[in-house]
Amino acid sequence: MRPSRFRPVESFALALVLAVSGCHSAQAASPTAHAPPVPGLSGQTLSPGFWIARAQAPDAPVLDRTAIEAVNAAMRNEPSIHAPLALPHTLSRAAVIEWITTTSVRPSTPRFTADGPLAGATLDALAADLALDAVGDTVEPAFGLVVRRADLRTFPTTLRVFSRVDDTDIDRFQEDALFPGTPVAVLHRSRDGAWLFVVSERYAAWIEQHHVALGTRAQVTGYAARAADGLVVTGASARTVFTPEAPAVSDVQLEMGVRVPRMAWPAGAPLNGQVPDYAHVVELPVRSEDGTLAFAPAAIPRAADVHDAPLPFTRATLIRQAFKFLGERYGWGHAYNARDCSGFVSEIYRSVGVLLPRNTGAQASAAALDGITFAPDTPRARRLQRLREADIGDLVFVPGHVMMIIGHIDGEPWVIHDTAGTYLRGEDGGVHRAALNGVVVTPLTPLLADAEGVPMLDRIARIQRVR
Repeated sequence: MRPSRFRPVESFALALVLAVSGCHSAQAASPTAHAPPVPGLSGQTLSPGFWIARAQAPDAPVLDRTAIEAVNAAMRNEPSIHAPLALPHTLSRAAVIEWITTTSVRPSTPRFTADGPLAGATLDALAADLALDAVGDTVEPAFGLVVRRADLRTFPTTLRVFSRVDDTDIDRFQEDALFPGTPVAVLHRSRDGAWLFVVSERYAAWIEQHHVALGTRAQVTGYAARAADGLVVTGASARTVFTPEAPAVSDVQLEMGVRVPRMAWPAGAPLNGQVPDYAHVVELPVRSEDGTLAFAPAAIPRAADVHDAPLPFTRATLIRQAFKFLGERYGWGHAYNARDCSGFVSEIYRSVGVLLPRNTGAQASAAALDGITFAPDTPRARRLQRLREADIGDLVFVPGHVMMIIGHIDGEPWVIHDTAGTYLRGEDGGVHRAALNGVVVTPLTPLLADAEGVPMLDRIARIQRVR
């Protein structure tokens, strides 16, 4: 285990600036037609091999499995991490309502839909759909497994809602997404029964009921235990083989870091119309017609980017994993079948077996990690020095956004991050918005935080190291 160079040196209240869901750069202006290019960008800097070759001891283990388990054990004490399968057999009405109302918060500022301003009557109807009056004095949680990648929503609705009429990328009712095999505790149903309020390990929100198969606590716990030793998706994603014979397990998308149980299968015996000798046979949860949980075999092609165990936690691994998303479209709250900044870094780390919280605020404040905090008046020179000391894989936080260090060029820290956009200063001296809108590689110091030209460097609040 490599000793950390980081120790807490400055402190202030992180919650003031970091309690945000996902990430989104400031949007004070529309993208310009001629935003300046990202400084220093080249074919080399877009290659993971370039950064690995520059790294010190790129293939040396940073943490072994024992150390990773210690980090994860500490992480499970963080307030943003839940234990849905360990919930009590009964919850009070007050506890369930608190879960729901913590997520389903009525907007305090104007919101818009694709058709115009979001009407107060629509919000009233959404609040009624929460069916809080139907919560009993005591509630017995139900348990289930997610069967397809599915959105988690603020309210039980697919209605897309925006902060501005000219920014329809950021759906403010989009909270997160859950992936196949994710265990959930079900605490409540919407008025029409079409939505479930669920608690997963990293988030609690509303999910469409047809994406969840309900079983006993023992069934769900058993599947989770089998998956813990299962096949690991190490590509950006992997998909099961398309099979018309078994639609429930056909073309199922599994994201980086997802683990699924392996299944023994007789050599040469057909599976869903195909001899599976050229595939990995895995066990997936499926939803029966009555909504109950069942399990079925599925095939993942041998060509898929998967491994028998989490990848070794090395600097080279982190770089390679991050670059597998390069150029992917930015997706607030895992929208667009993609991910946002905090989802991006958490999936990279999940592929080496490390659990991170869902949102930037929780990631930045996690005591399970080794970090330093900067006060707003921390001098720029000190900030830059800390960044020059940062190691590959270190997470750099500004309000509402996280970036991962991938190396340095002539003292300049470079990062990879999933961002809606940034500001850059052009040759004319003016500040221009660059709609990067995806997973990008950039130097850090030229980035500007807003249309006023404030350097991103001045907004850095914390650097976290997974140690």
